[in-house]
Amino acid sequence: MRNYKCKSVGIVGSGIQGVCTGFQLIKKGIPVTIFDRHDPLSSKFKPASYGNAGHFSPYAVLQFNRPDILYDVPKMLLSSHGPLALKWNYIPKMFNWFLHYFKNCNQESMMYTAKYMHQILSLSNDAYEEIFQEIDATDLVEKKGIIYIWTNKNLKSRKLEIKVRSELGIEQKLLTQKEVLELEPNLQPVFDSGVIYESAMHAKDPHGILKKIFKLFLERGGKFIQSNIESLEQINNNETVIRSESTEYKFEKTVIASGAFSKKLTDQLGENIPLDTERGYHVHFRNKDNLIKRPVIFLDRGFGMTPMNQGLRAVGTVELGGLKNPPSKKRVEYIVNCAKELLPQLDQHEDEWLGFRPTLPDFLPIMGPSLKNKNIIYAFGHHHLGWTLGPVTGKIISGIVAGEKTNLDLAPYSSKRFG
Repeated sequence: MRNYKCKSVGIVGSGIQGVCTGFQLIKKGIPVTIFDRHDPLSSKFKPASYGNAGHFSPYAVLQFNRPDILYDVPKMLLSSHGPLALKWNYIPKMFNWFLHYFKNCNQESMMYTAKYMHQILSLSNDAYEEIFQEIDATDLVEKKGIIYIWTNKNLKSRKLEIKVRSELGIEQKLLTQKEVLELEPNLQPVFDSGVIYESAMHAKDPHGILKKIFKLFLERGGKFIQSNIESLEQINNNETVIRSESTEYKFEKTVIASGAFSKKLTDQLGENIPLDTERGYHVHFRNKDNLIKRPVIFLDRGFGMTPMNQGLRAVGTVELGGLKNPPSKKRVEYIVNCAKELLPQLDQHEDEWLGFRPTLPDFLPIMGPSLKNKNIIYAFGHHHLGWTLGPVTGKIISGIVAGEKTNLDLAPYSSKRFG
């Protein structure tokens, strides 16, 4: 493989995973074409890479496959106002996902996920810093840390999170209520304590960052075709084909980086991967970004706030309901009420947004070749950490495409675990 060089790559998806992968491949001198039904430079294009919380979260190793959360799930689902919701008409379609979830919701699986999320999350900030050296992110990123707050109601869960992160060597500073309020004096004291991750960053304009990376990709020779991709396949050992409604495009290798929409394509390849979606919401409070200096996440409520160029962005909740159900007004009301509980100064909100986080039941992404088609590479399933993991995923996937060796253990991210 020493003299091997991939001749061409097609990437399906122009979110943060697809664009960062394309950018890294172009840097290696490999011709790349990205496909998406939306133009990433359009103001009308509002994918998960636009609407996320904007957090760079290298500390977020613990996911939802946890025994302490499992016992609370039925109660949260039965509540009409809470951090977790389920569209009941979607239950039959999630049956396979839930089977895998319950199988992975134990102490051993929780620690396995934490270990291999830490492996890639620990590289995420450096991967972004490399990109920031090539784009002007001066007004797009701030490095003031991220605060998490909580009440004493679920102290067992909070202690578990602190313990696991400490064991993995993650820097964190516990805060009393008084110390939180010294950092963020406008918050109402409806919480008991918290923690700050002082090295964490946040984006003031996530979509602005995506667009700058995409523009650089184009400037360096990358191509983009706006088209709705209907299917793809590997037709021989050295060729894959991507099909739109009217045209076929041939490449040596193809990368699927379509987020929550990836399952349509992997099903066509004969892999029954239990990929589903966490539906997440946000709203903006214009000209209120000055009320807090850094992101604040209220764990009991399952929501957070981030100061951005567009205003104060309030984000949160996990709604299980697939790609086709309409947005829920109750979810929006819940986020608005949570935000006003912490900051009563808030008034009218705008920009009600619903996005889709691609989620697998063991909460590890899939990064690597298809089991049945070695020239088709997967890069999806990053759940609510897709924004954080975009650049490091780009480096990993571009290395796989180029046939490079790595010191990382990539086996845990293979789709083989669902085979």
